[in-house]
Amino acid sequence: MQMSNPYLTRRSDAAAIISRADPVVYQQDVVQGATEQQKQDYAKNGFLQVDQLFSQDEVQHLLNELHHMRQDFAVQQRPEAIIERESQEVRSIFNVHRLNDVFQNLVSDERVLNIARSLLGSDVYIHQSRINYKPGLHGKEFFWHSDFETWHSEDGMPRMRALSCSILLTDNDDHNGPLLVIPGSHQHYISCQGETPDEHYKKSLKKQEYGVPDGSLLRYLADMGGIHSCTGLAGSVVFFDCNLMHGSNSNITPFPRSNIFFVYNSIDNQLQQPLGGIKPRPEFIAAREDIVAIEPNNLRL
Repeated sequence: MQMSNPYLTRRSDAAAIISRADPVVYQQDVVQGATEQQKQDYAKNGFLQVDQLFSQDEVQHLLNELHHMRQDFAVQQRPEAIIERESQEVRSIFNVHRLNDVFQNLVSDERVLNIARSLLGSDVYIHQSRINYKPGLHGKEFFWHSDFETWHSEDGMPRMRALSCSILLTDNDDHNGPLLVIPGSHQHYISCQGETPDEHYKKSLKKQEYGVPDGSLLRYLADMGGIHSCTGLAGSVVFFDCNLMHGSNSNITPFPRSNIFFVYNSIDNQLQQPLGGIKPRPEFIAAREDIVAIEPNNLRL
């Protein structure tokens, strides 16, 4: 694999910036989802926001499930629950589409699934699902990163044919740590320094230490594309390319910010062996078992 791999990373030599070798939007007509204008915007910027795709009643239903899971998993000390280092509050819960019937139904909701399928040009499955909590006053930042750099090196995802779907379950504004993206950065792959230690995920899901992009290269990307804040009302959805450089600030407001993430990966882009001979991350972080294409539903929550 590595002989033909255009996306080598986590090596001891200097960090590098590499031109993308894969399409952003795959033009196969699998299903009608994103409009042609949305596809053009997504190809150019690396992200697409659809405002208030879900109703307030649906959002409240999802938010109730989110709070129940957060309470239950904190008490049970489940491995899928990632705890903040300082506050000891739940930061994320992974694998929610397999652990909760409501979220299992949500991943196949045609309103989000068909947009993912139309952008990736194929049937898809869930590579990873998670709830991200950013509690008021104590919500920590997520440093700049490309998801694909991690999924490629630590999970063995071969190519850039995946995207994240972030469903806003609370209002995301300029003050409570919304998703920040660098438009156009998805066209450039940032190779990072440092060999990945085994079981790196146990630390990286709380604070990223490997796979962190070089500061000068971040400045280069931001000088070209600027920084965009993905603010929106609850019920809005942000789709963003797996290689888009993104992060978020801490939340020091009294108001919590909670989103749910589904990572849709092409059924033709299933995981191989991670780079550097490291052990694959657990199934609840990177799906390898029982991979089947998701069938859309038009049920409402």
